[in-house]
Amino acid sequence: MRHSTDLEFYLARAAQARGEADTATLDHVRDRCRRSQAAWEALADRAARTIRMRDEHERMKAELLASELAK
Repeated sequence: MRHSTDLEFYLARAAQARGEADTATLDHVRDRCRRSQAAWEALADRAARTIRMRDEHERMKAELLASELAK
């Protein structure tokens, strides 16, 4: 389950960066926080895609095994 933990971490960091951007009073700090937010969200998207691909791969392996055992 490490990967879902990674996803949760990335989403939490994106939310933190969003909150920091919302409270920033200086433009350059707000911009830096928005860039950080975008980077964390990109990592979260990649982690979510990896989880979906892994789940699909496991499902396909289970179906193949079941069809082999049914023969």
